[in-house]
Amino acid sequence: MQVHSLPVEPQPAPCATIPAVSVSGDLGWYVLGYGGFRSGTGVALRHRVLPAVAAVLVIDVDSGEAVVTGPRTRALLAAERWGHGVTVGLTPAGVAAVLGMPMGEVAETIVPFDSPGLVEMLATTDAWAARFAILDGWMRRTAREANYPADTRLVAAWKRLQRSGPTGVDEAAALLGVRRRRLEQAFRQYVGVAPGSVARVARFQRAAGMLAGQVTLGRVAAECGYADQPHLTREVRAMSGCTPAELRQHLHAAQSFKTSTAILS
Repeated sequence: MQVHSLPVEPQPAPCATIPAVSVSGDLGWYVLGYGGFRSGTGVALRHRVLPAVAAVLVIDVDSGEAVVTGPRTRALLAAERWGHGVTVGLTPAGVAAVLGMPMGEVAETIVPFDSPGLVEMLATTDAWAARFAILDGWMRRTAREANYPADTRLVAAWKRLQRSGPTGVDEAAALLGVRRRRLEQAFRQYVGVAPGSVARVARFQRAAGMLAGQVTLGRVAAECGYADQPHLTREVRAMSGCTPAELRQHLHAAQSFKTSTAILS
């Protein structure tokens, strides 16, 4: 799972989150999974949006507002007033289908999103399973009608890099049947994050997942493929603006108030 965002300051009230639901079949080329959230406050709260290789569509059912947070290699701060709604983890093909543009166009930023009728459909039920079923149907129609066909080989290479780590760039190029230079060009255009950075961010996300528990920093470094603990510290600081210890504190605070948003990868 990937941690999408964390509160910057203590929350005035808890925010319930619904565990992410994965998708299967052909829709998996477009969607990583769905999640839900319900905030206990109506005020705008500052969040640290963490590095991620996927884009996330966030839809607030209360206000009807929606945004897409693009892939990014560094954390950014955002202040949003969310009531309750859903999140959708999007692959590069999913972003192309939903936004009609390559994912690279929304890298390192947050853009508004509008889909007439979708919020109204989601508002017809309070049941999360029913809302996820609505998203399933909407995503299937969107993918079917998209002007950008899914490049399944590119998505497969993108997913492979997240599993194989920084040494898997050549392996991903072989999967696409291209040279490394061509792979890098394709990722810059269609993903917005270089192949090596995809692997690096995925490694950071694995580390963040372990830091959310009680695992020692040395073990996190070893199991996530860092050279040593100082290497882990440098990478976490560069990507999140926090030391591993500080990031662990934020993750534990978010767990106490159930305020982080997670998506399946």
